[in-house]
Amino acid sequence: MNYEEAIAYIEEIPKFTKKNKLSHTRECLERLGNPDRSFDVIHVAGSNGKGSVCAMTASVLKEAGYRVGLFISPHLVKTNERFHINGEDVSDEAFLEAFLEVHRLSLALVQEGSYHPTYFEFLFLMGMVLFKQAGVEIAVLETGLGGRLDATNTVEHPLACVITSISLEHTEYLGDTLEAIAGEKAGIIKPGAAVIYEGFHENVSRVIENKAAEYGNRTYALKPEMYEILRNTDTTIDFSLKNAYYDGTVITIPFVAPYQVINTSLALLTLEVLSEKYELSPEIIKRGIRNTRWPGRMETVLPGVIVDGAHNDDGIRRFVETAKRFEDKEITLLFSAVVEKDYPAMIHRICSELHFSKVVTTQIDGARVVPAEKLADLFRKNGCRNVTAKDKIGEAFDEAYEEKGSGLLFCVGSLYLVGAIKDYISNLVNSQEVF
Repeated sequence: MNYEEAIAYIEEIPKFTKKNKLSHTRECLERLGNPDRSFDVIHVAGSNGKGSVCAMTASVLKEAGYRVGLFISPHLVKTNERFHINGEDVSDEAFLEAFLEVHRLSLALVQEGSYHPTYFEFLFLMGMVLFKQAGVEIAVLETGLGGRLDATNTVEHPLACVITSISLEHTEYLGDTLEAIAGEKAGIIKPGAAVIYEGFHENVSRVIENKAAEYGNRTYALKPEMYEILRNTDTTIDFSLKNAYYDGTVITIPFVAPYQVINTSLALLTLEVLSEKYELSPEIIKRGIRNTRWPGRMETVLPGVIVDGAHNDDGIRRFVETAKRFEDKEITLLFSAVVEKDYPAMIHRICSELHFSKVVTTQIDGARVVPAEKLADLFRKNGCRNVTAKDKIGEAFDEAYEEKGSGLLFCVGSLYLVGAIKDYISNLVNSQEVF
């Protein structure tokens, strides 16, 4: 089996398997030789910001000279993006080697009359194999969905458990209150692990603190008064974190979105915990944060073109907060969403707080599609007059880009949209059809 066949096999997994118990995932790890026990683990859950926290934490550890694995989801263009080793996607060759090992196990399980790993479980198992094969010293793991029942929650002894901002998401699986969702996220907390979390909401904080107290774990809550934004430019933000460890140290982040200050602060509190075991000087921490690269989150992909994977109400709120900084410019919006998201509420918030010269809607292929025309109708009903629907993402991007002129184009609503746009641009650049 070659790399392309391996990718095709993985993409077919949802068609012939179902959600497994965590005990099944743990059995798979044991039959693979417990690769997850060969390195330290930082485990991160949350509704928004967990990927950014993971990326910044991994960047600093790499800067400090450690061999670091990073497991994230979803990927934007290529499946290899889910597995980073020292800041680089794994090679096709390493990917295939890990795939074959997990594939052999999967076939054996099926032949025994047992279960086949799910799509996400299969990829998680591959990640653990990849990290062990690469000699990773510490791995940063992002949960897929929730936390308590997530495949990543089979990791037994994380050094730290991080919980980012909590918002209403996947309510059909996680519960319909912030407290219920916080309980699912807090399910990653294990005995002995330091717990770092965003402590902005009293009810959410209480859930996390109570779970940590069951094990007597140390907790580090980020409060709004702990950080101060000092300077905000078109490319960076300078801020300080006020606690005994950082003592007002000025941190520069390579992002323009103010919410990234919150994510960075959570990463800094996590690194404070890690400094008890790993050598992390203030200069290394500052340099690692400054060098962080996190695709698809307020990322400038072409001059004047910014993609953002905001995909729920809280993510859209933060997108709006950032976009308001550019209200002196003409703004074009390219929007799409997947069916399980509350896209009517997302569109209502966008239209009630921002003004656009043009809105173009498009749609994601597959079972999760929301028709482009349905999205366009919602924008019209919310007061947007210049709205066009294009089924094909490439055609939608071309129209929105032409409309942008000397202004800005924001592409928002789904990480799948972001991935498709990045892929489309890459193909045009490679074919020398440059913008």
